[in-house]
Amino acid sequence: MSGPLCPAPAAPPCRAGLGRPRTAWRLRVRTALLLMGMLALLPAGPGRLSTPQAHASATHEPKPPAPLDWDARERALIRSLGPWPAAALSLEERQAVNPLAGRPQAIVLGQSLFSDPRLSGNGQVSCASCHEPARRFTDGRPTSIGLADLERNTPSLNDLAGQRWFGWDGGSDSLWAASIRPLLDAREMGGSAQRVDEVLRADTAYRQAAQALKPFIARPADASEQEHSLVLAAMALGAWMETLQSPRTPFDVFRDALLSEQQSGGALAGLAASPLSAAAQRGLRLFLGKGNCSLCHGGPAFTHGEFHDIGIAFLLPARWPGQAPRVDPGRYRGIERVLSDRYNQAGPWSPDPQGARARLLRQTLLQHRNWGEWKIPSLRQLRHSAPYMHAGSHASLREVIRHYSALNEERLHLDGEALLKPLNLSAREEDDLLAFLDSLSSP
Repeated sequence: MSGPLCPAPAAPPCRAGLGRPRTAWRLRVRTALLLMGMLALLPAGPGRLSTPQAHASATHEPKPPAPLDWDARERALIRSLGPWPAAALSLEERQAVNPLAGRPQAIVLGQSLFSDPRLSGNGQVSCASCHEPARRFTDGRPTSIGLADLERNTPSLNDLAGQRWFGWDGGSDSLWAASIRPLLDAREMGGSAQRVDEVLRADTAYRQAAQALKPFIARPADASEQEHSLVLAAMALGAWMETLQSPRTPFDVFRDALLSEQQSGGALAGLAASPLSAAAQRGLRLFLGKGNCSLCHGGPAFTHGEFHDIGIAFLLPARWPGQAPRVDPGRYRGIERVLSDRYNQAGPWSPDPQGARARLLRQTLLQHRNWGEWKIPSLRQLRHSAPYMHAGSHASLREVIRHYSALNEERLHLDGEALLKPLNLSAREEDDLLAFLDSLSSP
């Protein structure tokens, strides 16, 4: 043994004097290898001696896309596509449409009712059956399936606050009235006012919330207590759904940076690391210019919320051989529905039957040109809402782009606005526009 009191054993003598030189040579080789390994781990920077391989790697590192030069008109249009989140309506304006808007107890109740299948006729279908939260409140199908197969695509529920019309045909003029139709429709949820009332009474939390919230809803003289419960449930659903807002996107980052920087030498300072690729920026230029897409898909939500004929056939495909031809009149039917709806903003359940929404409704006229018109959807989170169009007829965004590129003008109304023309896009323009539309979605 060795230690403080025991000297270590002596090393064996080397033979022929070769031990020391061989040991020193091995030590030098090991030291050189160690130093080379340490250098490889060091980050590049001033004072670092780079190897040829490291120099080649740095030389070929891709550079971030530089921003395009945008003229005054383009900058003004880009400005109009934000900010996001957009400015919200005041609480007073929202409660003039829905007296439960902004009330925390109503929002909690609405969120719970949204996923409650007890409201349906068979106790198995809820709002979330079609508007799946994990799918950004769509279902990924061409057309919805409730208690029966339906004819229209499930729209997303994001970013509905402040809109004037709801549904592909605009058959409702408030978010809460739009919630009543699927609750009662025999093909969707197949519920009733009586069933909603029973559910609210049977559940302790629901019953307590209903008792606290009903005084905010003026009950018409001809309305039953069961109908009062139905309207309360719909208004609670609307109060929750108006809180659903999509997140910011790469385009929003680009827009804000673009407008915050000063032009310098034709380029925009501070945007060397643009969040939009060169292709996406070219696509944005197409969107604002040749495509004229922002005429309908304008504003922070990328929609003006109105209705247009875009050359999509309103004849419904047969579901079985020999089925009689069917049509979906679109906005024409929607206007008929909203004008006759007991729950519209000019009706007995409206909190402000003489207000701005009621006046808008009274000014809405049914015209032949409304046949086959559909609501212009938001383009936000577009990547997550396939398939597209009111009947899910286009499986991909590229199909949508090609629809507008090769638009059949003979399908458009002769008495409508001459807004659409075939874009005749090249393959590169299609790719660029697709890249821009993709920038309107978050991961």
